[in-house]
Amino acid sequence: MTAFNHVPKRNLASRRTVLSLAALLCASAIGALPMAAQAQDWPSKPIKLVVPYAAGGFADTRARLISEIMAKELGQSVVVENKGGAGGVLGTDAIAKAKDGHTFGFGSPAPLVTNPILMAKMPYDAQRDLEPVVLIEEAPLILSVALNQPFNSVAELIEAGQKQPDSLSYGSSGIGGAHHMSAALLANQTNTQFVHVPYKGGAPAAADLMGGHLAFMFEMGYAAMPAIKGGKVRPLAVSGLERLKILPDVPTLDEAGIKGFESYNWLGLVAPANTPQPVIERLNAAVNKALADPSVRQAFEDTGGVIVGGSPDQYRQFLDAERLKWGTLIKDANIALE
Repeated sequence: MTAFNHVPKRNLASRRTVLSLAALLCASAIGALPMAAQAQDWPSKPIKLVVPYAAGGFADTRARLISEIMAKELGQSVVVENKGGAGGVLGTDAIAKAKDGHTFGFGSPAPLVTNPILMAKMPYDAQRDLEPVVLIEEAPLILSVALNQPFNSVAELIEAGQKQPDSLSYGSSGIGGAHHMSAALLANQTNTQFVHVPYKGGAPAAADLMGGHLAFMFEMGYAAMPAIKGGKVRPLAVSGLERLKILPDVPTLDEAGIKGFESYNWLGLVAPANTPQPVIERLNAAVNKALADPSVRQAFEDTGGVIVGGSPDQYRQFLDAERLKWGTLIKDANIALE
């Protein structure tokens, strides 16, 4: 018997292991080729951006503003499609379930953070079924009071609310939205009880504020500024940590004595889960390019918005922090869908 026939069994086992690993690596590489090729050739047709709200609102105007620059960067037309309903849930579900590799959309606080906590049943899992692409904007809200109210400062508003609990009402565009959650955060941080009046949209709530049927309301800059400029409501503070350029004389809530108060109606781009990473990166780069455009920056500033941008991972970390923050508030304040 030759030495060749006396190879130890453990060496034969090692050879089999190496060969098996090599085969697996080859199979993985072969399996990855179609996805890599698909990502390299992407986009191969027009891109659809789903806005989970009606036309003319905050998310819609931002989508149409940046889509033109995205189209130039990506070499394909970018079509904005409005799919509103259920506080953004219907449109977000359409994004999560898209399978064509060219449908993406916009995420905001209600469908990505608060609704999944408040609603017993959701058609999608916001963390599992959606992939963060980029955080586009953090839009501070403006706290305004009706002209028939005597308050000229946040301190006066809080003092009145503490002396007579449930005597002051505020409006919102619905339970769980940024307007509602900002007021709930204010009540929680000041140990004050206000009466929440949810509306089917921000416009009717704003109309009742101007009519003196509500005491106060948190509104986004683009919606609040016409009434403020027209002298129909009185602004007391803004919800971000920095003053707005369009309202330089109006303090932040932090400056007004509510230390650490911070709330935004933010907007970000999301993709269906399992979107190839090269596609995520191209989308991210295209949006960041749009956000760097001077005309886009000016449009955001003129309506009280703050551009963010950044990486997909930064957006993911932001979402994790938002879920923790608002989930804690919802539990502490016993907020529930009516």
